[in-house]
Amino acid sequence: MSPEVALPILIPLTAGALSMAFWRSRMMQRLIGVAGTAALLAVSIWLFASVQDQGHVIMNAGGWAAPFGITLVADLLSAIMVVLTGIIGFAVAVYSLPTIGRGHETFGYYPLLHLLLAGVAGAFLTGDIFNLYVWFEVMLLASFALLILGGERAQMEGAIKYVTLNLLSSVIFLSAIGLLYGMLGTLNMADIARRVALVEDNTLIDIVAVMFMISFGIKAAAFPLFFWLPAAYHTPPVAVSALFAGLLTKVGVYALFRVFTLIFNQSVDFTHEILLWGAALTMLTGVLGAAAQFEFRRILSFHIVSQIGYMLMGLALFTPLALVGGVFYILHHIIVKTNLFLISGVVHRLKGTHDLKRLGGVYKAWPLLGVLFLIPALSLAGVPPLSGFFAKFVLIRASIEAGEITITVIALLVGLLTLYSMTKIWAEVFWKKAPDDDGAAIKVSPLSQRHLWLMIAPILGLAACTVFIGLNGQLLYDVAEAAAAQLLDPQGYIDAVLGEQP
Repeated sequence: MSPEVALPILIPLTAGALSMAFWRSRMMQRLIGVAGTAALLAVSIWLFASVQDQGHVIMNAGGWAAPFGITLVADLLSAIMVVLTGIIGFAVAVYSLPTIGRGHETFGYYPLLHLLLAGVAGAFLTGDIFNLYVWFEVMLLASFALLILGGERAQMEGAIKYVTLNLLSSVIFLSAIGLLYGMLGTLNMADIARRVALVEDNTLIDIVAVMFMISFGIKAAAFPLFFWLPAAYHTPPVAVSALFAGLLTKVGVYALFRVFTLIFNQSVDFTHEILLWGAALTMLTGVLGAAAQFEFRRILSFHIVSQIGYMLMGLALFTPLALVGGVFYILHHIIVKTNLFLISGVVHRLKGTHDLKRLGGVYKAWPLLGVLFLIPALSLAGVPPLSGFFAKFVLIRASIEAGEITITVIALLVGLLTLYSMTKIWAEVFWKKAPDDDGAAIKVSPLSQRHLWLMIAPILGLAACTVFIGLNGQLLYDVAEAAAAQLLDPQGYIDAVLGEQP
C-alpha cells in the first residue's frame, strides 16, 4: 500500500469539497486554499522521495491487480510533475489572496482551483489510458469555469475558442482509445505497451499514434492548432492565467512523453519525425507571434507556444541526452513562465494596464520588481547562469549529436527572438520613462503594502527556484537523466506495474 501516490489527488479533491462546504465564508475558503495547496506540496515531496528510493510507486485501487483494476503509477517523470504542480498551486493560492475579488470567490474560485489541481495530478499519476481521458475532462471542466469566471466579453470569446479546440482534442482522444482497445483489449498503459510490441502489422498502430499525437498536440498548444492559447490566456484574472501557463499545456506535453516512449516506440522514424517538424514549427510560430505583440500577457502567451516546441524537440530527437534536455526544460519552464505571469499581474495592479505603450517607469518606482522580472525573463531566453541556459544547452547539444542541423538552427534563432521579446518588455515596461498624462489616465485603486508583499512573496519564491536550478544545474541534470533513463526503459515500467506476467 502506497498512499503517497493517491494523496496528491485526494487532497485537492478534499480541499475542494471543504471549500464548497464553507461557501459563505471567504476567510475559510482562503485558508483552505493555502492549506490545501501546502499539503499538496508536502505530499508531492514525499512521493518524489519514495520514487527516488523505489524507482516506481504503484497503487491498485480497490485491491484489483493490474491490468484489471485502476492503477496509479509514479515514476520519476510523473513525480517531478506532481512536485511542480504542488509548487505552482501553492504559489498561485498565496498570490490569489490579494488579487482575487469577492465576486470570483463567491462564484467558486477556490473549489475550481482545487478541482483543477486534482485533475492535473490525476493525469500525471494514472496508469490507465481511459482514466487519463477522464482526468483531462476534469481539467477541461475546471479550467473552462475558471476562464469564464467574471463573464467579461474578452473572456467569453477566448473561452469559446479554448473549449471548442479542447473538445475536438477530447473527441480524437476518445476515438483513439476506442480503436486501441478494439485492437488490444486493454486500457492499462503498461499492458498496452506489452501487447503493442507483439503486433506484427504496425500500420493501424501508426494511425492511432498519429491520432494521439494530434489530440495531445492540441492540449499542449503545438503547431498548427495552438491559436486557442494566445486567444484565451490573457483574458482571466492573472492568478488563473499563471496557473494555466504553468500547468495546463504541460499535461499535454507529459502525455506525449508518456505514450511516445512507453507505447508508440516501434515506428520512431515515422512518428518522431512528425514530432520533430511539429516542434520546429511550434517554436517558430510562437516566437514570431510574440514578436508582433505589444500586450504583456499576450507576449507571454505566445512564448508558451514557442517554448512547447523545445520540449517536443527533446522527445522527437529521442536520444538519451535529448530526453534529459526535454525533462529539464519542462521543469525550468513551468516555474519561469508562471512567475512571468505573476509579475505581469503586479505591473497591472500598480499601473492599471497590460499595454506596453502605456506602461513605463516601473524599475525607477519599484526596482525590486524590475530585478524579479529579469530573473525569469533572462532564464526564458537562455542566458547563463540561469536555468534556461542549461536546458537549451542540453537540447542543442543533443540535436547537434543527432545530426539535426535544421532544428539546431531554429532553436538558436528562437532563443535570440525570445531575448528580443524579453528585452522589449524590459524597455517598454521597466526602463523607459512613464508616459505623460494625456488626459486619459488609467485609474488605479490604492494597493496596500500588505497586499503588495503578498503578491511579491510567491514571485520571490519562484525566482529563488530559478536561481537555485541555475546554480545547481548538475543536481537537476542528474534527476532529469534518471527520469530519461526510465522513459527509455519501457520494460522497467511494464514490469513494475504488471510484475513478471507472461
